[in-house]
Amino acid sequence: MSRPYISQELRRTVIDRASRLCEYCLIHERDTAFGCAIDHIISLKHGGATNSTNLAYACAFCNRSKGSDIGSIVWNTGKFSRFYHPRRDSWSEHFKLQGATISSLTEIGEVTARILGFNDRGRLLERQILIDRDRYPHPVTSKYLQQQKR
Repeated sequence: MSRPYISQELRRTVIDRASRLCEYCLIHERDTAFGCAIDHIISLKHGGATNSTNLAYACAFCNRSKGSDIGSIVWNTGKFSRFYHPRRDSWSEHFKLQGATISSLTEIGEVTARILGFNDRGRLLERQILIDRDRYPHPVTSKYLQQQKR
């Protein structure tokens, strides 16, 4: 499947809306070695569109881990749950920052955090280093989370 064209204007809209934060793990693009990319929340192969309501800004780790997946199995129940959707969901409803750990508050949060590897050892270490340098959560994170509630 060929990659869809994302215009500079649409790309800028997505980046500005996200305040240059990964909309999944909330790391700022300047604080991740591999940068961020535009992500189709619902992948093209699942019928997702290339428009502002289906695009999110994602760090390389979240983007690569998510791939074209749209959800996963909740281990406790054996049922399928969709992933967190940055355009429809409130981050604070599904996740909570506890130091370097991103804790899950819901089944949506649990499958998203697990599949995207929020609390993998290397990512915890990365966030702890940023916390020690007063760079995580990034100063724009609170503003971003407030805008998302609207």
